[in-house]
Amino acid sequence: MANHASAEKRARQSAKRRIHNKYYARTTRNAIKALRNTTDKNAALAMLPKVSSMLDKLAKINIIHKNKAANLKSGINAHVNKLS
Repeated sequence: MANHASAEKRARQSAKRRIHNKYYARTTRNAIKALRNTTDKNAALAMLPKVSSMLDKLAKINIIHKNKAANLKSGINAHVNKLS
């Protein structure tokens, strides 16, 4: 329980940010899942820049770590390159 006005404000900010971050992280995870489930190379190539951009943005604002973003981008690039 917060004992100071500043601590109460910080708790409110944290709750609001948690919801905001969860939304963007979930949206990106769904996009990655959709890309990995795609078997059509043209569709995957169309989705790839959008998903990569989403990962870069999440890493930039520290929702995910930059190395995690790099690993995910590497994985989806490998998946797209394997498609025929």
